[in-house]
Amino acid sequence: MTTTLTPTSPTGIVDARPNRQRWERPALAALLLGTLIAYLINLSANGWANDFYAAAVQAGSQSWEAFFFGSSDAANSITVDKPPASLWVMELSVRLFGLNSWSMLVPQVLLGVASVALLWATVRRSFGPAAGLIAGTVLAVTPVAVLMFRFNNPDALLVLLMIAAAWAMTRAVADGRWRWLLLTGAFIGFGFLAKQLQVLLVVPPLALMYLIAGPPKLGKRVAQLCAAGAAMVAGAGWWISVVELWPSDSRPWIGGSQHNSIIELTLGYNGLGRLNGNETGSVGPGGELPAGGNGMWGSTGITRMFEPAQGGQIAWLIPAALLALVVGLAMRGRAPRTDRRRAALILWGGWLLVTGLVFSFMAGIFHQYYTVALAPAVAALVGIGAVQIWGSRDRLWVRCAGAAALGLTTATAWMLLSRSASFQPWLRWAILVVGVIATVAFVFPLARKQSVVVALAAAFIGLAGPIAYSVDTLASAHSGAIPSAGPSSGGMHGMGGPGMRPGGDGGGPGADGSATTGARNGAPSTGGTPPDGARTGTTSDGAATGAQAGIPSDGGVPGQDGSAATGGSAQGANGGEQRMGGAGGLLGGSSPSDRIVALLESNGTDYTWVAAAVGSNSAAGYQLATELPVMPIGGFNGSDPSPTLEQFQRYVADGKIHYFVAGGRGGPGGNSESTSSAITAWVTANYTSTTVDGVTLYDLTQPKS
Repeated sequence: MTTTLTPTSPTGIVDARPNRQRWERPALAALLLGTLIAYLINLSANGWANDFYAAAVQAGSQSWEAFFFGSSDAANSITVDKPPASLWVMELSVRLFGLNSWSMLVPQVLLGVASVALLWATVRRSFGPAAGLIAGTVLAVTPVAVLMFRFNNPDALLVLLMIAAAWAMTRAVADGRWRWLLLTGAFIGFGFLAKQLQVLLVVPPLALMYLIAGPPKLGKRVAQLCAAGAAMVAGAGWWISVVELWPSDSRPWIGGSQHNSIIELTLGYNGLGRLNGNETGSVGPGGELPAGGNGMWGSTGITRMFEPAQGGQIAWLIPAALLALVVGLAMRGRAPRTDRRRAALILWGGWLLVTGLVFSFMAGIFHQYYTVALAPAVAALVGIGAVQIWGSRDRLWVRCAGAAALGLTTATAWMLLSRSASFQPWLRWAILVVGVIATVAFVFPLARKQSVVVALAAAFIGLAGPIAYSVDTLASAHSGAIPSAGPSSGGMHGMGGPGMRPGGDGGGPGADGSATTGARNGAPSTGGTPPDGARTGTTSDGAATGAQAGIPSDGGVPGQDGSAATGGSAQGANGGEQRMGGAGGLLGGSSPSDRIVALLESNGTDYTWVAAAVGSNSAAGYQLATELPVMPIGGFNGSDPSPTLEQFQRYVADGKIHYFVAGGRGGPGGNSESTSSAITAWVTANYTSTTVDGVTLYDLTQPKS
């Protein structure tokens, strides 16, 4: 491949970039346009997606204070359990276009398209347009990426910023300029404001890449990396400092912390606790996750990414990516220190290894959708490996390595598709037959036409499974706290079996076992109608209680970031969450009926909070339906000590809360010593209940006589 050498630095460093190929721009345009159209298909079926974040988006679109802090409600009682950067993008969209499913989720789609484009640009810079195009395509069709770029969790922004940091560091390795190091640090810092410490998993490979291959002398390289670290601290520290120094009595409680501290949240619940499993407040007030990670999050170990819960999300091309890393490094063995291709392999290989190993052995909360953070590295290595192996296929050892990659990919696809035997059963056999023939053929030197046929066969082997899973994901509704892509594979750990998904076949199992729910009753009218099979509060045939499914006897289910819920939902025969009335539960939001919405909206603007409910998801549905603040007592898990009983009593005495909604996380069966349980007990002892459409409400303006 020819290159154009362009001076880019006063130091004389040159940047070798491939010539622009005639086919390159049309191919890139087709990739990005196709990705955009595909991600927009059936988008409204996801409704509010994750009610927990959707309620915060609604709050931030109404209150700038809620916008800045990431509050769950516009009256700013408590924040979500993450920094607010990912919410800001959606909240600005909602401010412009109004509250509905599309205005909230389209920004996530655009983040996905931008991620594909930026990955293409980053890989292209080192390995050419073909490698960039393959990498972008692989990322676009990775099932977990298709899922999360259409969902309102923080992961879409996190992935974009991680790729942006890789792009900036690639530029830094090319010319050694300070600005690229500072920009790398800034991207990482802002990524921290999306999902805290997870973004730091790419810091070791970024630093190693520049330390080895940066153009300046060693001392200057070290100084530049220190400057990048300072930029990273500044990129996140400005917000952390403001929140920590702001008087605690004039800002919302920091959700997920037990002492109203963003530092505690960073280092505990969202930090070291994810590694060692000790996360106070996640399984009940003051509780801890099972030591060793062998409980509801599955077994830790080197094969964790290939287990049923994670396999269909990300594992399709991991073996090929690892082999591409080894082959690429071997081919660059005698290259100079500053070789940018070897530097790129260090970056993407380090990203895959560090992130993959941490995910494999972390003992704390782990959900299968976290694996989207691996998708850029896998995609980049596959694109790089395909071009490197294809360009050097005249060497026998390279052909053998390529054949091994095809064989491993075929075997992986067979394994993953066999876990969903009823899903497109012909596909695994087609991949097996084509894979065996292509693997054998690749070992031998072939004529040009034969080589093209083998290349097309390789593309089919590598992409057919992910594309099939992605199409299934696009055609299905996903919502709730633990979304999962593709068809069922029976792998939802901690749930007693595969989760349930609404829609076709009467609401079949959710992908890889996760409990996914469709657009519910109460989703915005402008966001599309609920799909057939959306949950309306009844359990499926053979519904079981939580205890029967192997989860807490209070009927709860393990939910987002970890807890077991109490009340609000029961466990279906296949492990999926089933709604009980409209109160909601830990995995999914409440589904208020029209009568309840009308009751809450009546004189609702006269109160600071139109209602209060235990747990953020229990409160979320009422808030989204009325667009009025609803206090989520105890935050996501119902275990945060906010508000205290005394504060709640003062709010009631001042006429700031109209209704208390019974049920939800932290109600009967929960920890009797928790703040939420104390509030529940006080309300039930002092106020008269009324039941509306199966939901028990207490009018806090009408005490018992």
